[in-house]
Amino acid sequence: MCLLLIAQDQHPVYRLVLAANRDEYYDRSTKVAAFWEDAPQLLAGRDLKAGGTWLGITLSGKLAALTNYRNPADAKAHAPSRGNLVCEFLKGTEPARSYLGNLSGKPDRYNGFNLIAGSVDELFWYSNRGGKISRLSKGLYGLSNHLLDTPWPKVEKAKDGLKRLLSSGDELKPEDLLTLLRDRRRPPDKDLPQTGVEIAWERILAPIFISSSTYGTRSSTVILVDRKDRVLFTERTFHSGGDDFRDIRYRFRLYPSS
Repeated sequence: MCLLLIAQDQHPVYRLVLAANRDEYYDRSTKVAAFWEDAPQLLAGRDLKAGGTWLGITLSGKLAALTNYRNPADAKAHAPSRGNLVCEFLKGTEPARSYLGNLSGKPDRYNGFNLIAGSVDELFWYSNRGGKISRLSKGLYGLSNHLLDTPWPKVEKAKDGLKRLLSSGDELKPEDLLTLLRDRRRPPDKDLPQTGVEIAWERILAPIFISSSTYGTRSSTVILVDRKDRVLFTERTFHSGGDDFRDIRYRFRLYPSS
């Protein structure tokens, strides 16, 4: 996943608002979000190449999401799949801080990543390129392919857009958040980050919604958790280029884990 927005206790109706774009090569096979047969409490999409996921939530309110840290010069060809970090946490029983602490003890095992893990009430962030586990306090956060709240143009624009939606205090519509996530406008070259890829790729990767001949935004996800423990999970899956899409939606009420 390449763009993640999180708002904790920033709206009178919702205690958590999450909006995310997953960017990937078009030829990488993926299963749309569903409750997993091998983990019936877990709702997530699935990478059919490595078996992991980029974002998921459980019926008890555990939550995790992943973005890659972009640095081609630092990439290891045979490193384990980072998507397994999300499903291992969500399928396990280890508390988030402990789970992330164990990861921080072996930062070089994986290629660069950011991992958000915890529950709808308490989330933590860790990057193996940032080195410190941080608890997310009440607020609005943006994460792309660098560290948390790095002010890349797409991150700042997306955060500003979400802030405007939240400020009305009205009930949020998933469609409004999905529209925010579908912004294809590119910032000027002078504002582009320098992440170790050629300028042509920096331009392609700069918008909130990415499209190219081989790589782009494959899906957008919106999760709304209200103050009555009701969850609305919406995923919009795009075909190559993003002109055609399919929506799926799940509603459920959280229950405490045993």
